Amino acid sequence: MLRRENRLLKSRSGSGNIRVPVLFLILILILISLVLLLPNQRLNQKSNNFESLIQFNPTVEFMNGTDVIWQIPTSPKAALFLAHGCNGRAVNFWDKSPSCPNCTGLPEERLIVLHALAHNFAVITISSAGRCWSLGKERLRVKGIMEWWVWKYKLKKLPLVALGASSGGYFVSVLATDLRFSSIVIMIAEGKFDQIKITKEYPPTLFVHMPKDVARMRRIDAYLQILKDKGIDVAEIKCMEVPLSPDFLADRIPGLNKTVSVQLFDIFQDKGFIDNNGYMRSDGREIHLKAVLRESSIVLPDTNLVKHITEELNLAFAYHEMTSLQSEHIFEWFESHRG
Repeated sequence: MLRRENRLLKSRSGSGNIRVPVLFLILILILISLVLLLPNQRLNQKSNNFESLIQFNPTVEFMNGTDVIWQIPTSPKAALFLAHGCNGRAVNFWDKSPSCPNCTGLPEERLIVLHALAHNFAVITISSAGRCWSLGKERLRVKGIMEWWVWKYKLKKLPLVALGASSGGYFVSVLATDLRFSSIVIMIAEGKFDQIKITKEYPPTLFVHMPKDVARMRRIDAYLQILKDKGIDVAEIKCMEVPLSPDFLADRIPGLNKTVSVQLFDIFQDKGFIDNNGYMRSDGREIHLKAVLRESSIVLPDTNLVKHITEELNLAFAYHEMTSLQSEHIFEWFESHRG
């Protein structure tokens, strides 16, 4: 949760000298626990039901030497730029469809887009020129695309926001000095604040990170203080590890049925990849899933799903991966800074 939300909860929870019957007090504690757990429960329901509520129908263009993909809902209230991490592409954020036959729809990326569309945000994704984002001329290229898009689709009066993960987080932190964002989210990255001049005009910044990456967390802590000292509104969300269950992968990956999800869970248990409580013992990248599948009798409905499964295993281990689990808090941040 956001730090300031934690403070708000603490201030509201103070009971002073009011005497409350024991049973009533227990009931209050149960209700508070349910409220704290509700965001993730609500997210899981949305993850399963989004397809019936929101449809992908993006526009795909090749501009200035790169792929640009966007979707604009009816009467949008904000415009969101999403920046992928290293080895990512714009197509990762969108499901394969007649309008985007090359789209791959990675589970976390697609869910962030679905959350955005559900909040009535126009969404644009742009592929980096290389494996990762560069911080020189590429900024000007993206700025030009963004300014064209905002002008062409009459979005200029809307708040402009951005979310970047890993390399995309570094890129967004610098791009915020070129474009006027109402707020930004830097995910699993600390930003490049040692390379830019921070003024009072710098946008409110939310860091979404995984504390298991201790070195990065320390750098984020330092930048949080630097930005605060500059008068910038900042907050952080710490993303903790998530236990796997037999249905976990089927619930989060379209096209992966429960039978295969259970088979994968069982083999992860047999090989000791997860502990008795379902938590990953190591990052999903270290499992070498393709080799595991070759040694087993498990047949994926689509071999391209290996990347999707690995992403969810990385998410569960919570060291370095894009995450949609905190989407409600992320969009609360955007909404609260619309200006």
